[in-house]
Amino acid sequence: MSTEQPGLFDQEETAPVEKATLPPEIVPPQVFLPGVNYEQSYPGVNSMQELKTVALGCSNCRLREGCQQVVFGDGNSQARLLFIGEGPGKDEDAAGLPFVGRAGQLLDKILNAAELKRSEVYIANVVKCRPPGNRLPNPDEVKHCRNFLEAQIRLLDPAIIVCLGSMASQVVIDPAVRITKIRGTWLTRQGRSIMATFHPAALLRNEAYKRPTWEDFKAIRNAYRELPDR
Repeated sequence: MSTEQPGLFDQEETAPVEKATLPPEIVPPQVFLPGVNYEQSYPGVNSMQELKTVALGCSNCRLREGCQQVVFGDGNSQARLLFIGEGPGKDEDAAGLPFVGRAGQLLDKILNAAELKRSEVYIANVVKCRPPGNRLPNPDEVKHCRNFLEAQIRLLDPAIIVCLGSMASQVVIDPAVRITKIRGTWLTRQGRSIMATFHPAALLRNEAYKRPTWEDFKAIRNAYRELPDR
């Protein structure tokens, strides 16, 4: 039987946990469209490859003008566990894949510690093109790219969705949510289990987020293991 890896954040899991003092979070502008309508986007597209082809040709907003390439998403097209981040950064823009920079390397480390294989999950972002200077996507950019995310959810039909950070949580769950209030809580939408947790980039900025994030990933792992066979 495998065991958990206690060194995930260089802390023993059995060590006493002190209550962390979390800094005020940076709240994205709360003007996004509430909720995700999973069934209405690109209804004529019937596979992830078809959708990717459409996305690669997208020029609906100005983000495409300033990025190297569209970062559609990556992972198992039959995945039952979907992770949603904010948008590609410099490294992702260069590679054409999500979560390959420092935050992505940390995400891989967390997945491995939780005994979740990246090859078994799917990873996407709210927007598919890198915002200039790694700024937050604006509402118009989110609106134009949102259809791709909705279609990805429809085509994947995941049982579990994990929102990484405030941006993904506000787009998928509700525009008014705050990640520090909602993280670690299971929600159910249209038969899917949804949890928000901190974005790996936030952990790189502040170690106080590491322990609660690890607790969230253990809950995600347990829920994933308990999924019935399709």
